[in-house]
Amino acid sequence: MSTPPLAGSTHGPDALRPLLAVVLEALHEGAVQRQGPLPTGGPHTVTTRLHTAAHPLLPDRGTGAEEALDTLVRALAEGAADPADPLCAAHLHCPPLAVAAAADLAASALNPSLDSWDQAPAATALETMLTTTLAAEVYPHPQDTPPDALVTTGGTEANQLALLLAREQHGPVQLICGANAHHSLARATWLLGLPTPQIIPTPRGVLDPVALHTALTEHPTADTPPRIVAATAGTTDTGDIDPLTLIADLCDHHRTRLHVDAAYGGALLLSDTHRHRLTGLHRAHTVTLDLHKLGWQPVAAGLLAVRDPHDLTTLDHRADYLNADDDTEAGLPDLLGRSLRTTRRPDILKIAVTLRALGRHGLAHLIDTVCARAHDLADLITAHPDLQLYATPTISTVLFRPTHATDHTIAHIRRTLLTEGRAVLGRAHADGHLWLKATLLNPHTTADDLAGLLKLVEGHTPR
Repeated sequence: MSTPPLAGSTHGPDALRPLLAVVLEALHEGAVQRQGPLPTGGPHTVTTRLHTAAHPLLPDRGTGAEEALDTLVRALAEGAADPADPLCAAHLHCPPLAVAAAADLAASALNPSLDSWDQAPAATALETMLTTTLAAEVYPHPQDTPPDALVTTGGTEANQLALLLAREQHGPVQLICGANAHHSLARATWLLGLPTPQIIPTPRGVLDPVALHTALTEHPTADTPPRIVAATAGTTDTGDIDPLTLIADLCDHHRTRLHVDAAYGGALLLSDTHRHRLTGLHRAHTVTLDLHKLGWQPVAAGLLAVRDPHDLTTLDHRADYLNADDDTEAGLPDLLGRSLRTTRRPDILKIAVTLRALGRHGLAHLIDTVCARAHDLADLITAHPDLQLYATPTISTVLFRPTHATDHTIAHIRRTLLTEGRAVLGRAHADGHLWLKATLLNPHTTADDLAGLLKLVEGHTPR
């Protein structure tokens, strides 16, 4: 039996080239077979179809690279929820740019691991360039010490790291956040053994500065733990942005640490049109970013920006085989303090390629386009006699519902569209009601696509 070829070195491209042709054809054929944003039939049908195509997964004798790739990539594509389809608009799950996906292939072929310099010499330097560049976007004003950023698997890991840094700086901090905050923040308090978070109601969708002031001043005692406030710039359900400047003022007044979860909205910094929505962001001690949302990156592409890089020293860790003291003293970069993970793939490559390929103006165009499409959809809903709009979109999320439908009916409409493979809409509770949620992250979406989406909803609404 011959030894399969490897993906790297000078012979790797020759080995990959024919396999890429198989993969690309299988991706195409799978999408053609799917014929829509989602496979038809629901979970049981999709699972049965996949099992039939993929069995056996571990044969005694292998089927060969071409057959395995063709069979499984085609089956996965046929059974995928395709974020590149304009009617796949439920979640903060973006269609990745082709240039970013191509860069991700190179990262997989080279396979550097960013836990020691001798596994990733150039990738180490590129990560430093990327994190420095993006940290400066969040913290643009000159400081004594330049800001920094860590690469994460997404918003959840970044939020966990933010609370960890706060705990290590101030002790067992108590989180104060709005009911609109991402679930990962409260979960991180459990993971880190922190006090139960104080959740502030957000009846208007955003953190209320008056309620926050009350929470920060109410009954302080000698036993009151230090607090950290977490604000949100782009909530998951509605895309709302908390009043960052007012919150930062309160945190300064009460000498309270501030974290901003800008996993969704942080990329607005790149748009001249929408940057003003993030005024005050730079005053946070830490900021979560996530470019596999409004950045068109394949998963994963998260970051945690840190205003004071000295906060990161708490992550320092020693493992002699990776960062021996004498190696570090001799000038080899120490990477273990850049993450809680050990093995880390170079997710920075696809981000760096995208930044260079599109530039600030190209990315701003994509951001402005999807925000404009959200307003177009909101206008169509407002003009429709049988649909109700929740609110003017802040970023690219639109909530709506058939005017006289019950919550049960709305949930049924969504699941029916999923089962039929016609459209992928999300769901969100707001103002005491269940709403259909369209999260528009596809810059190729047209007005006809939006009208067609509403027609599908209308067609599945009982009269």
